[in-house]
Amino acid sequence: MKIGILCYPTYGGSGIVATELGMSLAKKSYEVHFISSNLPARLDITNPNILFHKVNVQSYPLFQYEPYDIALSSMIYRVVNFYNLDLLHAHYAIPYAYAAFTAKQMLKEEGKDLPLVTTLHGTDITLVGQHPSYKHAVEFSINQSNSITSVSESLKKDTLQFFNIKKEIQVITNFIDNSEFNENTACQRLQFAQPDEKILIHVSNLRPVKRVQNVLQIFKNVQSKIKSKLLIIGEGPDTEIINQFLEEHPELISKVRLLGKISELYSILQISDVFLLPSEQESFGLAALEAMAASTPVISSDTGGISEVNIHGETGFLAKIGDVETMSHFAVTLLSDENLLKQMKINAKKQALKFDLQNILPEYEKMYQKTIEDFRGEF
Repeated sequence: MKIGILCYPTYGGSGIVATELGMSLAKKSYEVHFISSNLPARLDITNPNILFHKVNVQSYPLFQYEPYDIALSSMIYRVVNFYNLDLLHAHYAIPYAYAAFTAKQMLKEEGKDLPLVTTLHGTDITLVGQHPSYKHAVEFSINQSNSITSVSESLKKDTLQFFNIKKEIQVITNFIDNSEFNENTACQRLQFAQPDEKILIHVSNLRPVKRVQNVLQIFKNVQSKIKSKLLIIGEGPDTEIINQFLEEHPELISKVRLLGKISELYSILQISDVFLLPSEQESFGLAALEAMAASTPVISSDTGGISEVNIHGETGFLAKIGDVETMSHFAVTLLSDENLLKQMKINAKKQALKFDLQNILPEYEKMYQKTIEDFRGEF
């Protein structure tokens, strides 16, 4: 099977899932074509079954904004034509499902067609999709897809609530490759904290929706009672909030480390004690799942699909959005009880195994096969 994957190249959840899915399919001898504006962050291009096609946008003085959607549609059309793809998989409704539909119309003019799968990841539904400028295009793109998947039951519910969807939405959750986590990283802990200090960690693209100000306040509260360090991994517009916080609290400068984008994420997660995710919106919570795969309990908000991943009282704790005091209390409770912390680390890993790649990948394969069979049966 020849599959075209359309995705964002960034470290966001949709791009990570799309990349990991494509690489896993390539390992099983599927021919996978990635179409994106840049090489996806985690893509291993050395696999002979993976091909990358960069979307180049030509800017002209006439255009106030670069016409990426047009360039994307044209590249999809060219790749399908040249490589005879069997199926397109758009990760995110806008612009990928929309551009794929346009490319399909161009292909039909030449007597060619192929099925389109669209996976809904989150803000394409809960934020961008509901804006009046995009809502009708998002709804149209979803309904024009041959198969639709959602990464959580919560996101499926939101999609059906906000849009008039005429087709079934299949929930195929995000996943983690547990084999990528090993146990030989404890020696690195001293690089970040003393033996008597706990490590709290936050990983995100540092957008406002991640509420990094809550992360900092929770840590401030915890640090006043328990010796600890805070590691922040990622880059984004709210980096300045962190810098401003440290200017206002100079006593914490030596306690907080900004690591930016790093390649050793898994090993650092493994030496952490608590993962903080006080987000305003999480359609699934892939970052939390990665932490749990590293045996790190999660303290998070109870928004969206995160409660489908992080089980309150078992793998961590949940609290209302913005309830810093409750999250701080949970963190102190967990970090001050070694037996509870040990048990939650074990529980977190067990929960992560339920979302293992080996369990989820077959669901995608079955969905692809059924989509192609149904599509061919229409003709």
